[in-house]
Amino acid sequence: MKIKELIKQDAGFQYVIDSMEFMSSAGRRAMLNSEFSTDADALEGEWNRLQATIDAMQNADTKRSYTDLRHCLMQLHDLQGTLASLGSHTTLNEVELFEIKNLSHISTAAAKAIAELGLSPALPLPDTTEVFRLLDPDSTGIANFYIYDSYDPRLAPLRRELKALQEHDGDAGRIGQLLAEQSDIQNRLCTMLSDQLHPWTERLVKTMEQMAYADFLLAKAELAVRWQLTRPHLTESIHYRSLWNPRLKHRNEELGLRYQPVDIALTNGVTLITGANMAGKTVLLKSVGTAQAMAQCGFYVPAESADTMIFDAVVKSIGDEQDEMNGLSSYASEIIKISDIVRRSREERMLVLIDEPARTTNPIEGKALVQAIITLMEPAASTTMITTHYGQLGNGCRRLRVKGFVEGMENAPLTPQNINRFIDYSLTEDQSDNVPHEALRIASILGCDEQLISLAQENINH
Repeated sequence: MKIKELIKQDAGFQYVIDSMEFMSSAGRRAMLNSEFSTDADALEGEWNRLQATIDAMQNADTKRSYTDLRHCLMQLHDLQGTLASLGSHTTLNEVELFEIKNLSHISTAAAKAIAELGLSPALPLPDTTEVFRLLDPDSTGIANFYIYDSYDPRLAPLRRELKALQEHDGDAGRIGQLLAEQSDIQNRLCTMLSDQLHPWTERLVKTMEQMAYADFLLAKAELAVRWQLTRPHLTESIHYRSLWNPRLKHRNEELGLRYQPVDIALTNGVTLITGANMAGKTVLLKSVGTAQAMAQCGFYVPAESADTMIFDAVVKSIGDEQDEMNGLSSYASEIIKISDIVRRSREERMLVLIDEPARTTNPIEGKALVQAIITLMEPAASTTMITTHYGQLGNGCRRLRVKGFVEGMENAPLTPQNINRFIDYSLTEDQSDNVPHEALRIASILGCDEQLISLAQENINH
C-alpha cells in the first residue's frame, strides 16, 4: 500500500503528511508513492539514511552545503511528461529541452552539496554532465537554453539578416521567408537533439527520481528534528515509551491544555483496553496506528523510545471513521469490517485496532460478539487492541485499564475545558474483568441536569 492510500484511512497520518515541508511537487509525489514497507532490511536502510540526513543537517560545519542542497531542490520541476516523451522518441520543443538542461544543471550542483554533506551513499545521483554539455554547446555553464547558433552554421547569418530587417521595417516577404527558414532549421535541430538525448532517458529518469527522493528525505529529517521524533527498533513486540499523538498534542498546545504521553507494550494476541469515558482509549488506538504507519513508511515516530514489529497491514474499526454513505447502519458497517478483519487474520499478520465493538447493538448480543472476536483473534498471528465498556467477558486475554480520574478531583473547580487536567491517561494491568462505571460521575462534572442524573442513579440502585 502507498502513502497516498494510507492517509485516506488514517487522519493522524494525514496530519503528519500535511505538516511536512517539501521544496518541490516532485518531492511530494515521491512521498505519496512511497510504500508501506514490510521489508525489515529496507526499513533499516531508510532509517539509516534518515539519521545520516539529520546528522548532516545539524552539523554547523556543513550548514552552507545543506542550504545549497535545499536551493537545488527548490528549482526542481516534475519532468514526468517530458521524460516520457523523450523515452518514446517524441521530438522535444525548446521548453522541454530547457527542462532537461536545468535538471542536469541542478542535479550536478546537488551532487556537489550532497558529497560535501557526506550523504553520497544515501543519495547517489547519476552523472549527467554529458547531457548538459550537449545542451550547452557554447559552454555558458548556465541552465538557460535556446537553439544556439553554433548548432548550425546557417543560423548566425540568418538571424543577423532577420534582426536588421525587423529593426528597420524591411521587406515583409523576406522577413517571412527568413522566419520560415529559421523555424525549419530549429525544428530539425530539436529532432536531432532529442535523438541524441534519447539514450540518456533512463539515467535522466533516475536523476529525477533521486532528486525527488532527496526532497522527501529532507522533509522527513526536518520533521523528525522539529517534532523530536525517535528512531524505531524492530523487535518481536511493541513497546512505546511516552507515545504521543501529533495532532492532539499540537492542538492541546495551541489551546494551552495539558497533554500526557502514554507508555504501552503489546505482543501477539488480544489486549483489551478499558477505562472511563473521556479517558483517551480511542486516542490511544489512533496513536498506535499512526505510529505504526509512520514506522513502516520509513519515518521516525512520536515517542521517547520505540520498539515495534513488522505487520502486513494496519487495520482499524473506529467509529468516527466508518463510511456509512452506502446506506448501511453504523452496526452493519462495523460488523462487515470486523468480519473482514477476522478472515484476514487467518492469513495475515496485522496490527488490529477495534474501538468499542458492538456498542450500538443490545448489550447481551454485543457482549457475545466481543467475546467471539477475542476468542478468534487471541490465537492469531496478529496483535489486536480492543477497547470496550463491557465487563465479565469471561476470557483469558490481557487487560489494560486507563487509570482515569485522579484522587481529590472532587474538590477541584472542574469545567469541560479543564477536565483533562484531572485525568491520568496512563495504563495499568487489570485482571479484574470489570470495567469502570464513570458515566454518571462525568455527566455530573459536566454540569448535566441534576434530575436526569439523580433518576439514572435511582435506576441503577434498583
